[in-house]
Order: sequence, then structure tokens, then C-alpha cells
Amino acid sequence: MSDSNPIRDAIAEAIDEHPVILFMKGTPDAPACGFSARTVAALQALEAKFAAVDILPDPRIRQELSAISNWPTIPQLFVGGELVGGCDIVTEMYESGELAGVLGLEQPAEAAAPEAAAPGAGLQIENRLS
Repeated sequence: MSDSNPIRDAIAEAIDEHPVILFMKGTPDAPACGFSARTVAALQALEAKFAAVDILPDPRIRQELSAISNWPTIPQLFVGGELVGGCDIVTEMYESGELAGVLGLEQPAEAAAPEAAAPGAGLQIENRLS
């Protein structure tokens, strides 16, 4: 019997392959919850390049992601293969300037909490790295 778990393997590979990756509800252009929208807004305010994975098409993605990260909520931001955190942590880090530092970017002059955009099968990655 094999211990292979294709979804867990795909998630781990995506985390390894992308320097900045956000597992979220919806897509960056159409977040499906306010928490995901706020996290995307923080990344976009810093003009960060990131990949995104919509966890909604397959409930197993969320289950396996949480098993890997030991973090129960969505969104989850990974930088350099390490979990940074969810919406509240990312927002606090953005406001303090710490997120820009973790991402190796310049903090904008005004770092108020970014406004979230209106919310609008399988592991699909939207690559924002170009």
C-alpha cells in the first residue's frame, strides 16, 4: 500500500516551486471571501509577485493544506516555503512594514490597511510571477 497523496504532493510542490504563494478562496481577480480579498489587497499594495491557488474547487485541497501547514484557516500565505500566516497576520505585517521586509520589497509611504476588492476542479495555480 502506497503512502502517496497526489493532492498533498501537488500542494507541497507548489509551495516549493513558488517563492510567494497564496492559498485562498477564489482568485486574486475575484476573491470569494473578505479575508482572501484583504490578503490579496495587501500583496497588491506592495506590488508583490505571487502565485495563487483557489482552494474552493476541491475540499481536499483545504484539508491537505491544513495538514501540511498546521493552520486551520484560509487564506494562507507562504514565502520561501514557510507559512507566514492568514489574513490578520498578513494585514498586521503589512501595516507594520514587516510584510514588505519578508517579501524583500519597499513599503509604500502610507501603509494603512489596504482596501479589499469586491469578492466576486483540482489544484489550479494562477501565476502572478511574470
